[in-house]
Amino acid sequence: MTIAIIGSGMMGSALAFPARENGNTVRLVGTPLDREIIDECRKSNRHPKFAKHFPNGIPPFPDGCEFYQIEELDKAIEGVDFVIGGVSSFGVDWFGEEILPRLPPALPVLSVTKGLMDTPDGRLLTYPDVWEARLREKGIERSICAIGGPCTSYELVAHDQTEVAFCGRDLATLRMLKSAMATDYYHISLSTDVTGIESAVALKNGYALGIALTIGLNQKAFGLDSELHFNSQAAVFGQAAKEMKHLLDLQGAGTLENFCVGVGDLYVTVYGGRTRLVGILLGRGLDIDQAKAELKGVTLESLVVAERVARAIKRLCAAGKLRAETFPLLMHIDEILTGRKSVNIPWDYFTFETAGR
Repeated sequence: MTIAIIGSGMMGSALAFPARENGNTVRLVGTPLDREIIDECRKSNRHPKFAKHFPNGIPPFPDGCEFYQIEELDKAIEGVDFVIGGVSSFGVDWFGEEILPRLPPALPVLSVTKGLMDTPDGRLLTYPDVWEARLREKGIERSICAIGGPCTSYELVAHDQTEVAFCGRDLATLRMLKSAMATDYYHISLSTDVTGIESAVALKNGYALGIALTIGLNQKAFGLDSELHFNSQAAVFGQAAKEMKHLLDLQGAGTLENFCVGVGDLYVTVYGGRTRLVGILLGRGLDIDQAKAELKGVTLESLVVAERVARAIKRLCAAGKLRAETFPLLMHIDEILTGRKSVNIPWDYFTFETAGR
């Protein structure tokens, strides 16, 4: 098969590894912000953020991945079997306005972008839902598939054993995508519950930050070089899982499979990545503006998603449809992010009494 990956950030580029190693022709296309990345890929056959070269190919890479600037998009998508959308959540509007309308409506699209949009009435919409609705306004009918699950780009490149879920409305299409992408290290489950999978992997963003707060708090109390403390991390992890389940139920998607995909993604996000870093800085005592300044140049998609989810929940609470007491961790995270309040984890609100079965 021939696959075009549009967006040469870390995750989009990482997917070129299982795609190419599975015998496909892979065309990696940069966005307008990816020019230097594509130039480097063409020069060295290696993404500047990865330690490994792209599979196969020695300059000019006749048997390896092919690299295209955005002006070469039409050439890159000519004759492809499907497209992978590899933009970050900050590229959602660009991808929806500039890319999707240019693709044949029947051409399968698989998005790796994680996130949710909130509406004025408190609903949370997945990116595939948002894109499909905007396309319908243009008279274009399209069904968009997506990837969810615990997967960091650099570990995928390193061939660490990884399990994800491809979701979409048509199982035949999902099976085709799986046959093209699955390898002995990249394992793929399939689901027709797009709302469930996409909500699960987006909801973990703010909660991973909440768990990382405890790391910073302990560093503040015991020193930057102190050993890790796991009791506090586990306590917040448990509360995070509980609130995520409530939110999935709110989406009508609280199945065991969706919940496990979300919790798995929560776990990997706590132990690596940018969300962990900002949570640690906040726990040490920095406010959100100071933390962003400390991580200058690092994209913090998780903060955007966390604020959107909290905003939706607050609207539903104001309408009497939910109780804020059900989400003490999310509400405190929102206080930190939007209210610039200091970290003060509401431990007592996490406890409960139960009389048994």
